[in-house]
Amino acid sequence: MKRILMLATGGTIASKESGQGLSPAITSEEILRYVPDIEVLCQVDTLQLMNLDSTNIGPTHWLEISAAIEARYSSYDGFVIAHGTDTMAYTAAALSYLIQNSPKPIVITGSQKSIILDETDAKRNLFNSFLYAAAQDSHDVSLVFDGKVILGTRARKERTKSYNAFSSVDYPEIAVIRDGKLIRYLGVKHYSYGAEPTFYHTLEPNVLLLTLIPGIGAQVLEQLKDSFRAVICQSFGVGGLPDLGEGSFSSAVKSWLDSGKTFVMMTQVPYEGSDMSVYQVGRQLKNRYPILEAYNMTMEAAATKLMWVLGQTDRPEEIEARFYQTIQYDLIRA
Repeated sequence: MKRILMLATGGTIASKESGQGLSPAITSEEILRYVPDIEVLCQVDTLQLMNLDSTNIGPTHWLEISAAIEARYSSYDGFVIAHGTDTMAYTAAALSYLIQNSPKPIVITGSQKSIILDETDAKRNLFNSFLYAAAQDSHDVSLVFDGKVILGTRARKERTKSYNAFSSVDYPEIAVIRDGKLIRYLGVKHYSYGAEPTFYHTLEPNVLLLTLIPGIGAQVLEQLKDSFRAVICQSFGVGGLPDLGEGSFSSAVKSWLDSGKTFVMMTQVPYEGSDMSVYQVGRQLKNRYPILEAYNMTMEAAATKLMWVLGQTDRPEEIEARFYQTIQYDLIRA
């Protein structure tokens, strides 16, 4: 029987009413007692890393989670992380970059309702996560929720209350779990015996995500330049900036790049990605400046990947090469 370590971080799954709203308060051992059937799947140990609303989880916590897994990697056959849903997709993506090529599964899950309630999705999600983590041929970072198994780099929360909160964006779900049975849709990756993952230990948190709205002024870039090392600009449609040529946005992008910072363009449209070559407002910008384009990466993957890239290098050519390196199917280019 496989040994799985559950790392608890808080979230709705561990929440109780505090008198001022739901707040994480249930321990990892208490969570497990609500789903006794997990004992038939695997042997489980627990580790309470933190007990936070996931709104409060960020890069330092991602590094802490990764370090905890690295320290215990040889002792377990897989890992399940109980996490709040609000930033779960960011954590799943971040761990996909911090822990690469893992022969063992690292599964993230949570729930829309607390596990202490009679009507809740928590018990099913937790059971399914252990079922997937204990299954033969499961590997790498994935998110298990509402019967779906989604690659860590492709998950996005699209509903705030419904049980089917997460979708796999621009890539198929890799498996589903129906009536306690795992059905894989895609072929599995086979690692050689004794293969070890690569762990990374640095992230650059000073990354800005700027979403354009009609009429926004370019001065925002100049005002934020001293506070951030990189910006991801979410533009309209397939991508472009208003006021090209000698306009204000063109000057602002040039100033940003001249100061040694990174500029990434992506679309704010959830599906199908960017293609700045289509329209003049995008093509001229990309031809003129050494900007990066996120193409069909998710917002969560683009942001956390850029944090990972900038944590490894500050050389522009290496930043570009690493950003365009496909990791766990995060970037698919024809």
